[in-house]
Amino acid sequence: MIGTKKFSYDLCGDAVNIASRMESHGLVNRIQVSEETYYLLKETYAFEDRGYLQIKGRGEMRAFLLAEK
Repeated sequence: MIGTKKFSYDLCGDAVNIASRMESHGLVNRIQVSEETYYLLKETYAFEDRGYLQIKGRGEMRAFLLAEK
């Protein structure tokens, strides 16, 4: 928490860093998710395997794209 009169919150940590990396390595007009998110959502949504991406600070990470309709 930052501030004494008006509070401001800053999110940080591994989940925020991974989300930022997925966004910065993504494709225009496509939703890209990490492998962990894919496993949580694969029964509800269709995904395309994008393969492994070299992610700064993490090494290789597998990414998936939400399938287009």
